[in-house]
Amino acid sequence: MTSRVVITAGASGIGLGLARRFAAQGDRVAICDSDAAAVADMAKALPDVIAEVADVTDETQMTAFLGRIEAVWGGVDVVCANAGTGGPAGRIEDLDYAAWQACIGVNLHGAFLTCRWAARLMRAQGAGSIIITSSTAGLFGYPLRSPYASAKWALNGLTKTLASELGPAGVRVNAICPGAVEGDRMDRVVAMEAAAGGRSEDTVRASYVTGVSMRTWVNVDDLADMALFLASPAASKVSGQIIAVDGHTDALVTS
Repeated sequence: MTSRVVITAGASGIGLGLARRFAAQGDRVAICDSDAAAVADMAKALPDVIAEVADVTDETQMTAFLGRIEAVWGGVDVVCANAGTGGPAGRIEDLDYAAWQACIGVNLHGAFLTCRWAARLMRAQGAGSIIITSSTAGLFGYPLRSPYASAKWALNGLTKTLASELGPAGVRVNAICPGAVEGDRMDRVVAMEAAAGGRSEDTVRASYVTGVSMRTWVNVDDLADMALFLASPAASKVSGQIIAVDGHTDALVTS
C-alpha cells in the first residue's frame, strides 16, 4: 500500500536517507529543507520526490509548504519530524543565548509546527504515523551540550504527550533516538566538542564508541530501517515509544 510521506530536513543526512528508502518502496514522498542547494541536488537525484525550500522555524514558510502538500495530496499518512541542529558546545556559563535559542528553535519549535499540522490531518483521517527524530542525548545528561540535550529531552516529552492525545483517533506517535551517526554532521560535532573540551578529535570520537555496548556507530540505513517499520502495519500497536537505535548507549561522556 502506497503511503504519503512528509519529511523535514529531508535533503541531506538522516532525512535524505529516509526519503530514499520511503521512495524506494514506492511511497509518495515530500521533503522540505532550509538548504536550497541541497534541495536542488535532491530534486535532480529523486525527481519523483516533492522537494521545497522551507525553514522549519519559520511558521510562514512551513504553513506554505505544508499547505501545498495538503492541497496536492489531500492528507498524509506518515510525517517524519526530522529537522535538527547540534547547537553550540561549551559550559553553560559560556554559552550565547542566541545560539541556545537557535538550537531549541530548530529541534523543538520545528517539530511543533510539523506535528501540529500532522495532528490536524491525521485526527480527521482517523489514522497516521508521526515519527520524531530525537537522540540518545534525550536519554542521558550530555556535558558541554546542554541546549541540544534539553531540546531532545523535550522532544521525548512531546512524543509521549502526542501519543496520548492522538491515540484515541488512531494516530501513532513514536521517537527514534539515534546514537552517533556516521557522516559529515557528526564529523562537525566531533570537531566542535574537541575544541570546547580541549581534547583531540580522536579522543572524542573514541568516547562515542566506548560508551556504547556494541562498540559501534550507526548509519543512516539503520535509522531508516526503524522508521520504515514504525510507519508500517507491522507496528500498528506501537505508539508512545522512545526507541534508541544506537547499539545500546551506556553513557554520554564527553568531558
